[in-house]
Amino acid sequence: MFRRTFWFTTGVAAGVWATTKVNRKLNQLTPESLAAQAADRAVLAGRRIKVFALDVRDGMADREAALKDALGLSAAPAPDRKQLPAQRGRAQLTQNYLYNHPKAGNEDH
Repeated sequence: MFRRTFWFTTGVAAGVWATTKVNRKLNQLTPESLAAQAADRAVLAGRRIKVFALDVRDGMADREAALKDALGLSAAPAPDRKQLPAQRGRAQLTQNYLYNHPKAGNEDH
């Protein structure tokens, strides 16, 4: 009697365990779950790439400073050098284009 009860209980427990495992795996393989997993991995990859790029930028800055020190170029530029003009914003460029361009008006031709 105890043997039958033991094996019946063992079979029920194994069936519940197997059913639970199969249902979890099926839920992981749904299109929504796969899309969420892909999005999470893409975000993680983006973070890793960003950290790598920041490390490369820091390394480049350190190497550039070392090269400037080695070549004696770390001094400030001469004050008589002409500086480039400041960058103009997109709105100003568009306004200049519309004002100066012969075909860019609302004229009736």
